[in-house]
Amino acid sequence: MHILLVEDDLLLGDGLRAGLRQLGFQVDWVRDGQAAENELRTQSYAAAVLDLGLPLKDGIDVLTAIRRAGVSVPVLVLTARDAVPDRIKGLDVGADDYVVKPVDLHELAARLRALVRRAHGQPQECLAAQDVILDPAAHSVLQKGENVILSTREFDLLHAFMLNVDRVLSREQLEQHLYSWGQEVESNAIEVHIHNLRRKLGNALIHTVRGVGYILLRESQKP
Repeated sequence: MHILLVEDDLLLGDGLRAGLRQLGFQVDWVRDGQAAENELRTQSYAAAVLDLGLPLKDGIDVLTAIRRAGVSVPVLVLTARDAVPDRIKGLDVGADDYVVKPVDLHELAARLRALVRRAHGQPQECLAAQDVILDPAAHSVLQKGENVILSTREFDLLHAFMLNVDRVLSREQLEQHLYSWGQEVESNAIEVHIHNLRRKLGNALIHTVRGVGYILLRESQKP
């Protein structure tokens, strides 16, 4: 899951980025409000963690601007501003969740997963399609009740597909889900990962839509 972290404090931002990466997130990190707005307007993220007290542009102004621009990415505000009026204002201008610092890292990860699930119309923590069940919190995959071992990239790719079940995803969309800044992407990386998923889970799960991308079907049938 590819997220944007917006935090101007160097130590806190570095710790959050490292911790979330250990929990399976792909994290891009910016340290001012103008950079945050630019990223959210031009790039595709599963979710964003947004501080409010930022240089160049306040987090509330960032939220207001992206919502007016039609950017619907789920935003979790993580801030030291704990007054009730601040929380109300943040939610009213477009935040999807509001958390006061300090926060437990595992709680933050769970809140992000919940935001992304709701944004994709998936109410349950575990995602299911055909005979496959994916548990993002446990980072596990079961097929017909048997555990399937996937690499980190394979798991992240399957997660992207299952969040978007029955929807065609382009290679560019899949790359945005899998890779954060500075990570080199081989030209055939997505195809290789999909080949590996088909080898481990069978060919009925993910289908190629020629000239467009790939689709994971909830039920076993041709698209």
